[in-house]
Parts: sequence; C-alpha cells; structure tokens
Amino acid sequence: MTGELQHTASHPKSYQPRMPLLWWLKNGAYTKFMLRELTCVFVAFFAFVYLWELRAVAQGADAYARFLARLETPLFLTLNVVALLFVLFHAITWINLTPTVAVVRIGGTRVPDGMIVGSNYLAWAVISGVIFWFFARG
Repeated sequence: MTGELQHTASHPKSYQPRMPLLWWLKNGAYTKFMLRELTCVFVAFFAFVYLWELRAVAQGADAYARFLARLETPLFLTLNVVALLFVLFHAITWINLTPTVAVVRIGGTRVPDGMIVGSNYLAWAVISGVIFWFFARG
C-alpha cells in the first residue's frame, strides 16, 4: 500500500475549493480577528526588547547607554509606535471579549456584560494612572 487514497466511483474525491491568500479581508469580522491574531508578533517584540534591556542593564552602564542610543534611532521609534498601536488593539479587543470568556455570576444571576467590560477598563485606567504617577514624580 502506497499510503495514497484510491478514489473510486463509490468513494468520490472530496471537493476542496481554493481559498485566496487574503480571503479574510472580504469580511470585517474576519479581518478584525486576523489582526488580533497578528498582534502576538508585536507583543513578542515588546518582550524581546524588554529582555534585551535587562541584558544591557546586567552588562553595565556602557552597554545600557548603547541600548538606549539604539532605541532612539528612527527605525526603533517607528517599530515601537507601530507595536504600541497593535498592543493597544490587542488589549482593547481582549477587554471587549471578557464577558464571553469569563461569565461571572453573583447569586445565580449573570453580571451584565457592560459591568464586566467597564470594570476592566476602570482597572486598566487605574493601573495606568498609578504607573504614570510613579514615573512622572521623578
């Protein structure tokens, strides 16, 4: 046996339509889904840069100064802005999905979706505010 399927009249070949490479651009919901999946590349980019920064800190002041100088180049500034936009898209779409992912019940009654989404945005704003305050005070 060669491992290939033998097609006979009683076992017709299955129909497999060809899909264009960018099929997902024809539907807004699919486009949003695919962009959300693409955001993982930018999350990984931020993680890589952070690990690179930790390595530079561990190597001393000169290495850290070189690291900071490299981050100030137009290429890295552009990459960081694009990555930030995609990571914000990732965070916003995830927060909007939380009522679907985590159904919360209190006393047998489902908590309304708006309360779950709103509390997540509030937590995000508070945590961001605390971080901003910490770094802005000097």
